Amino acid sequence: MGTIIAVVSGKGGTGKTSFTASVALSLAAMGHRTLALDCDITLRNLDMALGLSDSSTMDFSDVLSGRCRLSEAVAQHRRYRQLDLLAAPLSGHNDGFDMNRMVSLGREIRENYEYCLVDAPAGLGHGFALATAIADRVVVITTADPTALRDAQRTVSALRHFPNGKLHLVVNRVQLKMLKALRTNIDDAIDAAGAPLLGVVPEDSDVPLAIGRGVPLRDMNYFAQRAYDNIARRITGERVPVMKVYPLMKP
Repeated sequence: MGTIIAVVSGKGGTGKTSFTASVALSLAAMGHRTLALDCDITLRNLDMALGLSDSSTMDFSDVLSGRCRLSEAVAQHRRYRQLDLLAAPLSGHNDGFDMNRMVSLGREIRENYEYCLVDAPAGLGHGFALATAIADRVVVITTADPTALRDAQRTVSALRHFPNGKLHLVVNRVQLKMLKALRTNIDDAIDAAGAPLLGVVPEDSDVPLAIGRGVPLRDMNYFAQRAYDNIARRITGERVPVMKVYPLMKP
């Protein structure tokens, strides 16, 4: 049986969608059968981050309503053949978004994929509830700024029903200058959010450039990609040190 991981954030702008796409691509590149599921209803962007813009004609609401099978709704990545995308609906109506049907979809996903990363919308609304209802594990994405950490703490509190070891924190878009200006460090961020650390991702100005071009993040020379790869390996159970954040110099 596979594992479903919901990727959530308390606020927008934390890099949650880029994280979801990059780690899903990393898992697929490692040979794991992976599904990237977009739960950001009406505002889906995961297809762009994966380099699959407008590749999906069906979405998860079509599966929930019985209009098609899971296998018919997904779009296979053209280059990373182990990765499929299941898009979010563009319509905001709740027809077919029944929680019991969503849980049934989760069971089907586990039967067909080793890993599924679910890109939940920011905040604690309906999309967040759908994503976490099917999740085995949850990753809370935050940045090191105080407002993001406060929202991450609230998000962690809303997920206390997940058992120990199933709820993790990723500090994204880390800049040394910001940490110094705030007189804080990663340990402070962990303590503020109240969840164990899964990984640290440095700020990388090329990430939005790749999304704008519709290119998968790992297809370019990314500083942040090493962190995403390490997190993917850690998800699979490997013991990999957390990436240290050095001054932002590309290799």
